[in-house]
Amino acid sequence: MGFPKQTRREFLENISLGIAGASVGVPWLSPPLQAKPAASGEMPYRTLGRSGEKVSLLGLGGYHVGVQPDEPESIRIIRTAIDHGVNFLDNCWDYNDGASEVRMGKALQDGYRKKVFLMTKTDGQVKDVWTKQLEDSLRRFQTDVIDLVQFHEVIRPGDPDRIFGSNGAIEAALAAKKAGKIRYIGFTGHKDPDIHLKMLNAGFKHGFTFDAVQMPLNVMDAHFKSFAKKVVPVLVEHGIGVLGMKPFGGGYILKSGTATPLECLHYAMSLPTSVVINGCDSLERLNQGLEAARTFRPLSEKEVTALLDKTATAGAEGKFERFKTSNDFDGTYFNPKWLG
Repeated sequence: MGFPKQTRREFLENISLGIAGASVGVPWLSPPLQAKPAASGEMPYRTLGRSGEKVSLLGLGGYHVGVQPDEPESIRIIRTAIDHGVNFLDNCWDYNDGASEVRMGKALQDGYRKKVFLMTKTDGQVKDVWTKQLEDSLRRFQTDVIDLVQFHEVIRPGDPDRIFGSNGAIEAALAAKKAGKIRYIGFTGHKDPDIHLKMLNAGFKHGFTFDAVQMPLNVMDAHFKSFAKKVVPVLVEHGIGVLGMKPFGGGYILKSGTATPLECLHYAMSLPTSVVINGCDSLERLNQGLEAARTFRPLSEKEVTALLDKTATAGAEGKFERFKTSNDFDGTYFNPKWLG
């Protein structure tokens, strides 16, 4: 099974049609948009694909809460985000040697766990390794169930075959879902949209459709190995939740001087994303993301075109999306034992 490719012109036309026509049900953009607009100054919520779960437009990234040097401050950041309407929490088994999950687990005590949709990621691609990592995550979070668990860093062409092959981790994930330890299953990756399509096809071949998929969605993505062009339309077609990450490209996009933080976030939010995940290692960064969500309105066709024109030269070869062109962002490249 193959998927059609889009030209840059078709991509712009699809975005503009979806933005202008979301209220009248344009097929590929309207499903992920919020059912009704949020009141001015409030957090917008969207539907996570066919799951029907309502999730905040802004998601809190888990890596950066472990980077914050002061644990009590990181707990304060997490709880402040939740208190201001953020209910989608991102994390990963390997973030900061587990400290990110431990801190988030502490923050979710005192009634906070029931307020959020909790997601984490596992690196294991074989059953026993995946199961061990899931049990670690459950213990760190101090919870009996994680809402969404995703296969992390599907970035090599052979990863889908390992996960869906003999003794593959998909068997362990399905068993954990049946046992009530996880509710939904997804995958992530930041390297190449064609690998995402291969992973989706591997699932379809085995009669399985993912609940959510995470990928970089930012103002430069449209110009180089574009996930928005190649993967997002497939996800929308199949009712799979679209999780956008790296709206600032790990900070490199801001260094390019081609777009402001607000432009970066509003662009990612104008795509058919269920959630835009933003890393926040300080209350200042959190407030920046909250402001973007509260003031969000879909960008017009003219605004999208202007942003893509401004970022076209810088984005042409992936210079500011180093996660696509180097191994610098690949945790499992440096730690292959995590894969099993």
